[in-house]
Amino acid sequence: MEVELLAYDSMGVRSMATVIETKDLRLMIDPGVALAPYRYGLPPHPIEIKRLNEAWSVIEERLADCSHVVITHYHYDHHEPESAHLLVNKAVYVKHPTQNINFSQRRRAAFFLSRISEAGGFYEYADGREIKVGTTSIRISEPVPHGTDARLGYVVMVSVCDGEEKVLFTSDVEGPSLESQLEVILRERASMLIVDGPMTYMLGYRYSYESLERSINNLIRILRETPVRVMILEHHLLRDLDYKRKIEPVIREAETKGVELLSAAEFEGKPVELLEARRRELYALDKELDGAEGSEHV
Repeated sequence: MEVELLAYDSMGVRSMATVIETKDLRLMIDPGVALAPYRYGLPPHPIEIKRLNEAWSVIEERLADCSHVVITHYHYDHHEPESAHLLVNKAVYVKHPTQNINFSQRRRAAFFLSRISEAGGFYEYADGREIKVGTTSIRISEPVPHGTDARLGYVVMVSVCDGEEKVLFTSDVEGPSLESQLEVILRERASMLIVDGPMTYMLGYRYSYESLERSINNLIRILRETPVRVMILEHHLLRDLDYKRKIEPVIREAETKGVELLSAAEFEGKPVELLEARRRELYALDKELDGAEGSEHV
């Protein structure tokens, strides 16, 4: 089994676009990429926009060779409605568009699925499904909340097993801090986990200290109670420059258990570039450069 992490927050964009290849199929999960509209009151920096375009080019290129696609929910960093034509002639499984879903995602789902149909593509509902292709099994979980409650809707998790290895992709669980999210992860007993970490960059505002404590405790349970060897901890967590300090107990437990705890960039052998979290710094550097250039002409 081959796993390729295409675009993630540690690579400078909001995304969890992932390709998993077995001898039977090539699956892409969540072919989407986005940027925070505002961070620190600032719009995306030109460097972020450039990275967004680069990431989408990679996603588009890899998507051409995929036989299967899963869309775990309808936030724009996980699907791209204007590129629905790229899903034609693929086996597409989507989060149910009317069940266990909030209002905004219901509207987005209706638009996206209409675009797939207009392009001549087909799709099936993913929730609670198991798809078998040769010796490969794709198991899609029942819906679980997107984060600490259902205000942001629900997501489905995706596990892929080729008979020897199993990878579990949690989608946006923001932790996980809820028992329903933890149950799926413990049940699947994957050797590799791709986990959306706690939303620490909004700690004390939209993400409580209690939720962080639960997330840390649950991640430690996962490290202790599953056969995981590699854990990719990503997405919401990597929007915080201080993320390592805030999950220090998890890092220590992974070291104790001999589990590789990595960002997506580290897994792919790339530098960690938290461009969104550094947005204020990027703009400040621009001002310094402009000032320096101006002084040269005085």
